[in-house]
Amino acid sequence: MTDSNLQYKNKIIPIKTQSRVIFKDIIGHGTAMRKIFKIVEKVASSDTTIMLNGETGTGKGLIARAIHKASARREQPFIQINCGATPEGLLESEFFGYRRGAFTGATADKAGKFEIAHGGTIFLDEIGDMSADLQVKVLRVLEEGDFERVGGNETIKTDARIIAATHRDLEEEVQKGNFREDLFYRLYVIPIMLPTLKERKADIPYLVSHFIEQFADKKNVSRTKFSDDAMAILANYPWPGNVRELKNLIERLVVLHESDEILPEELPEKIRAASSRAAQRKDVSGDGISFNTAVSEFEKALIISALDRTDWVKNRAAQLLKSKRTTLVEKIKRYNLEKDSD
Repeated sequence: MTDSNLQYKNKIIPIKTQSRVIFKDIIGHGTAMRKIFKIVEKVASSDTTIMLNGETGTGKGLIARAIHKASARREQPFIQINCGATPEGLLESEFFGYRRGAFTGATADKAGKFEIAHGGTIFLDEIGDMSADLQVKVLRVLEEGDFERVGGNETIKTDARIIAATHRDLEEEVQKGNFREDLFYRLYVIPIMLPTLKERKADIPYLVSHFIEQFADKKNVSRTKFSDDAMAILANYPWPGNVRELKNLIERLVVLHESDEILPEELPEKIRAASSRAAQRKDVSGDGISFNTAVSEFEKALIISALDRTDWVKNRAAQLLKSKRTTLVEKIKRYNLEKDSD
């Protein structure tokens, strides 16, 4: 088989066989994230524009990168730019580049992000913060696939897939006159709404375990664990900062902890108080989630986490859970758990 044939075969590997690689940086075993993964697998193979909606800290950047990795463009550049963090005066030249002499300090030609992303993917994060003038120019790229550098006359073609993201309600921004309606419809070909951490509580044990390992290894400190009561507090807390807030908390606790187990009193008072209020508001019988359902979901998540960490070796998983193997097998049957196939 020739090298060219090998390269071609590598490009058409079915996405399902790559799922573990594509999603290896994204922790999500609950229903909410599994739905997102399925959507990503479906849309990745096309060049359709994608709009990611979600609160700050929900992982929009990770999903954008996963879409790129799952696409035929994965060997080409993935270029990310935060439209809200880049000063307005610099954003146009960041997007489109500039010609020498276009402004003070432009001592040489420079390619912009759209030019660099040719053949790959450009991720426009927080696109809802973009000015009206730049919205017009981005709309042109979407419609015509070309642009000029700042201070230049040459039309440059670009073949970059656009993935955009925002924490804003862009439909509302259109109604207020803050966002162009025509650009809105060009972007919202395939909208994907990312769940908040509050909506994916079953993933919290996985995320906690992942971040503990990540930061313990990175900072060369011993790994710790959360007591059952401390983990229950994390499960009840509403997480307004989403996964990013949880990640920052775990990093702080990994660095500062002095024992093998993190207890409730070691958690910030703000988190303990908010968790307590949230627990008191939960309806144990009617409108909210029942106590038994909450416990079952939490138990199921812990079991899946232990099984995944031990590659489904039940004896080892039972040891991690400090449970009997027979009890574990019984609960695997009760929750209809099955090992994911590659």
